[in-house]
Amino acid sequence: MEYSVLLSHLRANHAALFCSPVPIPSLADRHHRRLLNFPFSSSSSPKTQNQLRSMSSLGVVSSNMTKCEAMGASTYMEASEAVDLNWEDIGFGLVPTDYMYIMKSSPDGTFAKGELQHFGPIDLNPASGVLNYGQGLFEGLKAYRKEDGSILLFRPEENALRMRMGAERLCMPAPTVQQFVDAVKLTVLANKRWVPPTGKGSLYIRPLLMGSGAVLGLAPAPEYTFLIFVSPVGNYFKEGLAPINLIVENEFHRATPGGTGGIKTIGNYASVLKAQKIAKGKGFSDVLYLDSVNNKYLEEVSSCNVFIVKDKIISTPEIKGTILPGITRKSIIDVARDQGYQVEERLVSLEELLDADEVFCTGTAVVVSPVGSVTYRGNRVDYGNRGVGAVSQQLYSALTSLQMGLSDDKMGWTVQLN
Repeated sequence: MEYSVLLSHLRANHAALFCSPVPIPSLADRHHRRLLNFPFSSSSSPKTQNQLRSMSSLGVVSSNMTKCEAMGASTYMEASEAVDLNWEDIGFGLVPTDYMYIMKSSPDGTFAKGELQHFGPIDLNPASGVLNYGQGLFEGLKAYRKEDGSILLFRPEENALRMRMGAERLCMPAPTVQQFVDAVKLTVLANKRWVPPTGKGSLYIRPLLMGSGAVLGLAPAPEYTFLIFVSPVGNYFKEGLAPINLIVENEFHRATPGGTGGIKTIGNYASVLKAQKIAKGKGFSDVLYLDSVNNKYLEEVSSCNVFIVKDKIISTPEIKGTILPGITRKSIIDVARDQGYQVEERLVSLEELLDADEVFCTGTAVVVSPVGSVTYRGNRVDYGNRGVGAVSQQLYSALTSLQMGLSDDKMGWTVQLN
C-alpha cells in the first residue's frame, strides 16, 4: 500500500476505533517522530494480519498487548513506496531509512519491551555513560536480497555473542542472543524496501549498546540502551574488489595487551582516525597496524582483519586479546579449510608480510578485499602484479555466493526472512 493510501485508510478508520486521537505524521516528519500506534480495522487485509502474526512470533507483539498497540506495531509494514536510489552507485555511506529499533534496560539490568521508532535523533542525557566515559559497543552485519526476493541474514547469532562478550568487558548488561536476533529480524523487515537488489549491495545493520543513564563519577551507567539502525550500502573501499594499497604504521598503535582491542568498543575506532587520515592524505587506502610490544607482528587494519598467502598456505594473526575476532574472518577460515587450504592462526611477522605471494583483508563491511601493495618505511611491495589474487577471488566468490543465497549453505550460517 502506498504511504498516502495508508494515511487515508488510517484517517477513515481512526474515529471509529477506541485509541486516543493522535496526529498523523507527514512524509516530511516521519523520520523524526516515534512510531505511532495507529489501529487498523477488523477488516484489515490478510497481508496485514499475517504480518502481525509474524511479528508476534518474534516476540514483538505480546499476548497481553492491547488491540491498539498490536495493530499499531504492524502499520509500518504497509508503507511500501519504491526506493528512489541509484543502486549501481550507492557506495558505503549513511542512507536514512524508515525505522530503527530501541530497547532499554530495566533497573535489574535485563532488557524487555523493545519497539520500532522512525529513524531519527535520540535523546541522551549530557551525563550519560557513553558520552562521558565511552561506555558503548557496536556491531555490524548485513542482510542480502536473494533472486527470489526473500532476504538472508548472515550469522546474526555470532554478532549477538560478540556483543555479550564486549558488554562483559565494559561492565554493561546486554540483550540475550534471542533478543538480539529477533530485534535484527524485525528491524530488517521494517526496512525491507531498502535492501538492495541481488548483486547491487546489501543492507548494513548497525546494533549499538550504550550507557544511556546519567553518571557523573567514574562508574557503570545506571541505564543502558540497545539500538539498531540500518542503511543500504555498496562497497566499503571505493576500489570495490580491486586491490587496495596499505601502509604499515610504525608510530601509532591500535591496541595494547590487556586493553580493549579484542572487543568492538567505540573507543577503538576513534583512536585510528588520525593515522588513517594521514595515510589517505598520502594516497593509501588504509593503515595496517603492528603489535605494540615488539612492533614486528601484524595485528589488523583499521576496521578489518588481515591474511597472507605463501605457497598456498593461508596465515592470519591469532586472536590474543588485541585483535577483534571478526565474524567474516572466522567464516573465511572455515570456507578456506572446506576448500582444501591449510590455514594457520599464529603470530605473523612483518617480514612474512613483505615476502607473501598474496595479501587480503576481511570484515563485514569489506567482505574480502585484496591488497595490491603494502608500503613500509617508504618501500613498496606489490602483490600479484597489482591484480586480484587467485585465493582472494576464490574465497570472495565462495563467501558472497553463500551470503546472497546463490549457493547451498552447507554451513548453516544464513537465516532467511520472508
